[in-house]
Amino acid sequence: MKLVPLGDRVVLKQLKAEETTKSGIVLPGQAQEKPQQAEVVAVGPGTEKVKMEVKLGNKVIYSKYAGTEVKLEDEEYIIVKQEDILAIVE
Repeated sequence: MKLVPLGDRVVLKQLKAEETTKSGIVLPGQAQEKPQQAEVVAVGPGTEKVKMEVKLGNKVIYSKYAGTEVKLEDEEYIIVKQEDILAIVE
């Protein structure tokens, strides 16, 4: 099964959270802050008003409280509108 976003929506796969701090302290699962960085795994076709600017494979930064979390075949994804994506990481 695969997710196919509609309209101006984008499916993201969140990048792994850091497990240690820069000083070497190991963080337990609850203390790790979810990163707001993700990889684009699917892009909708866009709409008449919205041209899609992100592409498959882009690394992006998105709004902290944006989107809907979905679990599919033991993988977790986030579906967001393109307007919730703040930047593409190059």
